[in-house]
Amino acid sequence: MHRVLLPVHLNVERALSQANFVASLADDGMDVEAYVLFVFTGRERSPDTPDEMKRFDSPTRIDAVRRVMEVLDEAGVDYHIQEDSGEVAQDIIDVADSVDADQIVLGGRKRSPAGKILFGSVTQEVLLNTDRPVTVTTAEEEEE
Repeated sequence: MHRVLLPVHLNVERALSQANFVASLADDGMDVEAYVLFVFTGRERSPDTPDEMKRFDSPTRIDAVRRVMEVLDEAGVDYHIQEDSGEVAQDIIDVADSVDADQIVLGGRKRSPAGKILFGSVTQEVLLNTDRPVTVTTAEEEEE
């Protein structure tokens, strides 16, 4: 069983790129189990949400997570939804360790030729602080 961690955030195109990559592993005959991680950072919540309602926050209410679930369902990939809150890069590394992920699949931003040598801060931090293989996908249709 190949365990893959897919940390997704709000960008649907990036999340779909990640999910399609994982689906392609299954299409190639690999037995894949995915862990879809959404890290709440506070920006996803309305500041007007009363505290007693915040307990209803769930990653499955996030469009990007729901779309990833659809792709994985269609590909027949078993998956688990994980959530965390706090420091995104460290949470990704910690969850990868806790599920003993064989691979982390991050969604990167499309960049200019000069910008391709640089990753986003979360991607860079994960790459520099994990011993696990990391794949960075890029959404084809995302604007630069």
